[in-house]
Amino acid sequence: MKEKWFLINEKDEKEYIDKLMKDINIDYYTAKLLVNRGIKDTTEAYDFLHPSMNEFHDGFLMKDMDKAVDIISSAIISQSKIAIYGDYDCDGVMSTVILYKGLSTLKADFKYHIPDRELEGYGMNCERIKKLNEEGCEVILTCDNGIAAFEEVALAKSLGMKVVVTDHHDIPMFDDDGVMVKRMPEADAVIDIKREDCRYPFKNLCGAATALKLIKCLYEKFDIHNDKWKELIQFAAIATVCDVVDLKDENRMIVKFGLKQIENTDNVGLKCLIEETGLKDRKITATHLGFVIGPSINATGRLESASISVELFTCNDIDKAKELSKKLVDLNRERQELTTDSIESVNKYIEDNNMQNDKVLLVYSGEIHESIAGIVAGKIKEKYYRPTIIMTRGNTIPKGSGRSIDEYNIFEELSKCKEYLEKFGGHPMAAGLSVKEENLSKLRNKLLANCRLTEVDLMPKVRIDFRFPIENINDKIIEVVENIKPYGKGNPAPIMAERNLRVTRVWILGKDKNVIKFRIAMKNSYKTIDAIGFGNIIDNFKSMYEEKYGEEALLKVLDSSYADFNMDIIYVPSINEYNGIRSYQLDIKSIRL
Repeated sequence: MKEKWFLINEKDEKEYIDKLMKDINIDYYTAKLLVNRGIKDTTEAYDFLHPSMNEFHDGFLMKDMDKAVDIISSAIISQSKIAIYGDYDCDGVMSTVILYKGLSTLKADFKYHIPDRELEGYGMNCERIKKLNEEGCEVILTCDNGIAAFEEVALAKSLGMKVVVTDHHDIPMFDDDGVMVKRMPEADAVIDIKREDCRYPFKNLCGAATALKLIKCLYEKFDIHNDKWKELIQFAAIATVCDVVDLKDENRMIVKFGLKQIENTDNVGLKCLIEETGLKDRKITATHLGFVIGPSINATGRLESASISVELFTCNDIDKAKELSKKLVDLNRERQELTTDSIESVNKYIEDNNMQNDKVLLVYSGEIHESIAGIVAGKIKEKYYRPTIIMTRGNTIPKGSGRSIDEYNIFEELSKCKEYLEKFGGHPMAAGLSVKEENLSKLRNKLLANCRLTEVDLMPKVRIDFRFPIENINDKIIEVVENIKPYGKGNPAPIMAERNLRVTRVWILGKDKNVIKFRIAMKNSYKTIDAIGFGNIIDNFKSMYEEKYGEEALLKVLDSSYADFNMDIIYVPSINEYNGIRSYQLDIKSIRL
């Protein structure tokens, strides 16, 4: 797939770069990286480089936080039973764990419920609410869901229950005589930073971080030690990375401090999961959270019950925790196999039906496990760089997940098609939906008819922070790169580029042949540096090399490893330590022959 590479323009930003360099005494490259990420204010830049937990915003700035604290406090004091109503993804699990641990500290009478993905679906469920009412629950406290639960909240209220919603998803939109308006369920308290009347200064917290804010405010109400809430940051960090919210402001602080906690965690379940996933004695990074820890948690909600994950992180018995950790890892392995098969099936369907050029991809397959629709949608979106919706058979009607690109707000676009939707929710980059089978083609046609994406929109953009000769890589530039961590959405790894580099060796490595290593000659020197790439880099290299030099030449290079060709690269410099030897290395993000 063709990409558009471009250097982020410095011309209009030079005054900000110069000001940051002067005001907070930082080097040019650090200042440029900050400005490239939209951080131009001196105070904001200083806080980014020197984060402090004292800089967290006051949770009581959230609309209805005071109401929520009063309702939960009254229930705790009167020992009224509280039902935590969570969700089955990583954010929902971590939200539930945070509320569980917080309410335990406050000695509340409570239970938790995680919906069954296939039997109950996402969010609150009327039959479950009736059951919770029968079990004596007087207060429902949602986390990572509830903002679209109009019928369910109304039912709970009619049964005499109080409802506190904590969510972070976009407020649902409805057509009111041709005007799109936002509405919320009539709960006793609705905490959602996306509310237009919410004064909270940061609007990108995930569900678990929102739950963390509630517990912090409750601790203040009950005069619990000021640092006690900080023990829960590690769980919010996992959710923040896995829910792919912008790693800016509080989110970056949550992940940065959460990673430090995780390295020395005293949580029995998390310790066992780190060991079971092979991460023991390794420096845990945001990448590990997003690609190892998080998927293991998500696998329980996809293939069995997410309650298994909640049980793991609230368990104090080491033997039980080891057993549960193994269960998580085994389920994730099974999920990976299902995902690979499903992606191959969807790719074949797209090619067989000549859908590659559709500006929005909607594929229905009864063979795909409902729980992995979102993962498959994400992978297909990456391959074709198009908004993608994968629909599966579902328990009663087809259900699906959508993943989008920056140029397309999938939540808004689905809102325009609500006559074909039985249920939907989400945000600009992702959505979940239920659609009657007879409406699938109608939905697809309307999405295509409404789509205004251009060919330029449908070309992946690679934004390069600056050009940097590989001969100049040193410890100072590595330190600059390290200072920007943790990386993630909204705070990507620093992207550098260099042109016309001579490659002398090529290897494809790894048990699954999923790693490619290039040996690159430094200009005007006999020295070389190794560059490592993963996944798509391998396929891109093969197709580019074969197109330029022919299939026979490609086979010769792969067989012998010896090469002599020139390549442009986009990379991040790093340190490779192996057998006590320390060397510089390039982590390849993209290539061009």
